[in-house]
Amino acid sequence: METRPETLSPEMAWLHFNRRVLAQTEREDFPLLERLRFLAIWAANLDEFFAARVSRPFAEGRGTPPYLALLEEARDQARLAARRYRHLLEGLAPLGLRVLPWEVLNPDERRYFGAYLAEVVAPKTDLIPLEAVGDLSSGALYLAAGEGRPELFIRLPEGVPRLLPVPGQEGAFVRLGELVRQRSDLFLPEPRPLYELRVVRLASLEQARVDWEELPQALEARLDGRVSHLELEEAFPRAWGEAVREALGLEAEEVFRLPPPLDLRLVEALVRAGPLEARFPPLKPKRPRGFLQDPWAYLEARDLALFHPFEDYRLVEEFAWKAALDPEVEALRATLYRIGDANALAEALIRAAQEGKEVAVFLEGRARFDELQNLYWRLRFQRAGVRVLPLLEKKVHAKALWVKRGGRAYAHLGTGNYNAQNGALYTDLSLFTARPELVGEVEAFFRALEAGTAPHLRRLKTGPAIRQALLQAILQEAHPGGWILLKCNHLTDPPLLQALEEAAEAGARVDLIVRSTLVRLHPKVRARSLVGRFLEHARMAAFRAGGRWNVWAGSADLMPRNLDRRYELFFPLPEGEAKAKALRYLRRQLEDEANAFLLLPEGERALWGGRRNAHLQPF
Repeated sequence: METRPETLSPEMAWLHFNRRVLAQTEREDFPLLERLRFLAIWAANLDEFFAARVSRPFAEGRGTPPYLALLEEARDQARLAARRYRHLLEGLAPLGLRVLPWEVLNPDERRYFGAYLAEVVAPKTDLIPLEAVGDLSSGALYLAAGEGRPELFIRLPEGVPRLLPVPGQEGAFVRLGELVRQRSDLFLPEPRPLYELRVVRLASLEQARVDWEELPQALEARLDGRVSHLELEEAFPRAWGEAVREALGLEAEEVFRLPPPLDLRLVEALVRAGPLEARFPPLKPKRPRGFLQDPWAYLEARDLALFHPFEDYRLVEEFAWKAALDPEVEALRATLYRIGDANALAEALIRAAQEGKEVAVFLEGRARFDELQNLYWRLRFQRAGVRVLPLLEKKVHAKALWVKRGGRAYAHLGTGNYNAQNGALYTDLSLFTARPELVGEVEAFFRALEAGTAPHLRRLKTGPAIRQALLQAILQEAHPGGWILLKCNHLTDPPLLQALEEAAEAGARVDLIVRSTLVRLHPKVRARSLVGRFLEHARMAAFRAGGRWNVWAGSADLMPRNLDRRYELFFPLPEGEAKAKALRYLRRQLEDEANAFLLLPEGERALWGGRRNAHLQPF
């Protein structure tokens, strides 16, 4: 019987990805603490799902079978995660790590923690009455108390660790929630049983088009998002749970009953406290010889392609600092999206402005969950004399740095954010070039951003032109002997999916490496997802073109949102070592048998245990 194509919603496809993340907790080839770390990653991902990714089905499809299927998949994962937590905890003893119950603490330890709760925790704790249950904060941990019905909710302070070290017992911890439960007399007029709960709220800006001056107000409005998800510990009284659910306006299926602890991100404390030998060995990224001695002469002679983190991301920051301190450099431009709270490249731009260079940045204020951080950087830039360009109607998600020096220009183009933490953990591609046909278009892109107009480019692609270029390339490969290879995080664009399936039906080989969201699984399309030590993040496209191979890379995932409502940049990799290296990298990913999941219409299949590992041998 012929296998039929399978269609998934973007939300379900993303939940399948998060199940692959959770599966990393079972990998015997991973050190124990790294498996535990993936449990924290999974938990943070699920919170993000209920805070952002579920917003459309929550608004449009509550109660429908597809929406209920999402909740069932998320609930099943949460139950599996609770079992994995207990299993991994049992394995920590040989590492000298333990999470102790209250019962095994001796009298002196109990008295110490009682004093700690009274001195440190209780003064920072909020007591919320049932009438104000609609004001529960997203992601915070609460303990409910009452008699016959829930009357008060104790909000544990976020500034106090969820796991507290036991003095004198190295590697021993006790849960804050359990301590509060045992000493409820310090928080309530009289001792009462306590039960854990937490909520997640939808978080989205109410204004799609917002300028810098309006952004703070829009962020304040976001704090009032609706509750989309409620977690109760298994022992939470049924009648109490119903009272809370009804007060929050949730359906029964939107409530998860789970064994404590709720919010498994707390295991990060155990990962940090554990021995280094139970972690991945440090990666020693490679650095090309001669580049930083004179990057200008180097790029006049050749392009430079780097694949992070295997090749050092810090070279990007050091290149920016070279430009900032070079007296012959006249001007710099950069697009910035998620740059974190400490960023060497941003500091280089500030220094360049202080050195008298003309510096302008497009800092995307609406980068989801990074808006406040980017407001901070805007103030830093403005104080230093860096021009921060006005926000546009479309988000700017491109990754580009442009330098003008002595009548020549140079550019860095990338697939990932200018963020050192990402550069050490995400797989991304960087291209440094001085080719006039590319650098000139980077300059044109920045001129358009400064003018507030749509960029019109020829060699580089932005906006819907990315889709058109890909569709044309796919059509040219739609024959026996054609070969199409796409790598991205998300592939949901209907025209591209249709073109890929038609090419496969026409006899072309179609390989897809999609980390997270693939909404069509076709029996003639070879699809895989790589999940492992590093987060796959590079976006690339390669087309055989009769053996000449055309290779592209860029910032855009292949989704209508990115192609129609954002300014991204897709760029061709020039002939020579840059293109050859990219093809070697892509072939390694196709050969991977240690981190890969085959995405098939009939389901997923893990390829684990093989020798070919793209995270160990990327080229």
